[in-house]
Amino acid sequence: MANSLTPQDIIHLLPYTEPFLFVDELLSISGEGIKGTYTFNADAFYYKGHFKDNPVTPGVILTECMAQIGVVCLGIYLLSKENPVPSRGFVMSSSEMDFYLPVFPGATVTVLSEKLYFRFNKLKCKVKLLNDKQEVIAKGFISGMAGLQKI
Repeated sequence: MANSLTPQDIIHLLPYTEPFLFVDELLSISGEGIKGTYTFNADAFYYKGHFKDNPVTPGVILTECMAQIGVVCLGIYLLSKENPVPSRGFVMSSSEMDFYLPVFPGATVTVLSEKLYFRFNKLKCKVKLLNDKQEVIAKGFISGMAGLQKI
């Protein structure tokens, strides 16, 4: 079956809303990978106190951004090949991440995700997080499993 979901359709199907939605735009998507962006709002709750007088985006938030774009969005796309409107979402099951550079309030990042495998409803991806200079902020592996969403 041909996939008819647009990038906006995929974002709309995400099980997140503000302030926990970390996807602004999906730039490209295929059965092999995805590329998307997000800009960290300088007024986000997690900057208050992390770190005192020098706010930095927490690694767990960076990982969540990579998971939302790199696994959940890609997973929705892959599931839509089976069903034009997927009724299952993806939940992160594991991550292994290395961090190299900080992300400050207001920064825009790009997530690149390459599918390693998708079988038995488990998706594993190699992900990279880049800054606006195309420098690697973080890279690693994230896995997710298709689960049931409330309808």
